[in-house]
Amino acid sequence: MNKAILVLLVALTIQSSARAQMESVTHEGEIGISLGAAHYFGDLNTRAHVNRPKLAVGAFFRKQFGNYIAVRVGGQFAQVGYADKYYEDNEFQRRRNLSFNSNIWELALQGDFNFFRFVPGSEDYRFTPYVTIGASIFSYDPYAYLQGKKHFLRPLGTEGQGSSAYPDRKPYSSMAFAIPFGVGVKYALNDKMNVGFEVLHRFTNTDYLDDVSTTYVGADKFPPLPDGTPSVGQLLQDRSYETGEIIGIEGRQRGYAKQKDQFITAQVTVSFNLSAYRCPSPKY
Repeated sequence: MNKAILVLLVALTIQSSARAQMESVTHEGEIGISLGAAHYFGDLNTRAHVNRPKLAVGAFFRKQFGNYIAVRVGGQFAQVGYADKYYEDNEFQRRRNLSFNSNIWELALQGDFNFFRFVPGSEDYRFTPYVTIGASIFSYDPYAYLQGKKHFLRPLGTEGQGSSAYPDRKPYSSMAFAIPFGVGVKYALNDKMNVGFEVLHRFTNTDYLDDVSTTYVGADKFPPLPDGTPSVGQLLQDRSYETGEIIGIEGRQRGYAKQKDQFITAQVTVSFNLSAYRCPSPKY
């Protein structure tokens, strides 16, 4: 009987010591990386098809405030692009025949809200879904290929930007803002490392992520080269000549200006926990 009591007291002492040690460790935050795919939605992808994903990579620092709320700072690189030729069942887009690609560099500040208590190293609180929302600034510079050569579209003023004939159409900026909103899940493998998956949608304030927004301005707004051949701007502002009769007459719809462009990322995350140790208060 005495041995049994002694064993029980030792077990309780060890358990109490382990609990006190766990309580003395606080989860301060995480530093991590992400890898996955990005996709664009806009004037060249009006039906939100997700059939041309491209690379997306990122890094982030997450500061934890308790077990449920965190603030995150993150950097992201993403590639996006699309082409009218992917819409074979849409005659207008097939004939319009525009395309673009762009590299996006983004800096974001977000708030994360866990659904469950999240305590890395705990058997009971190692998993949680979460939602995230914030604000970001990003750079972009759409380009297209003509006869195998890469041309940046913004300097060409494909919709009359910078032209004296359209003084109200100013060149658009290569910087824009977005509201990132998304959901994710994360799981603590142990007290040091977590894995997760996140889908993040950006609502941007630009309609020129794809260099398409309003109406055609007409081929005559793009002076020919000195040798009389068409300029690159003329050839890229309306590429319907590659699919048949030219449709890019002045005033005809080229894009839809009332809806801004958007993009999304879906990524796997790996993060490393940052912990702090505090001495438990002495008990008298």
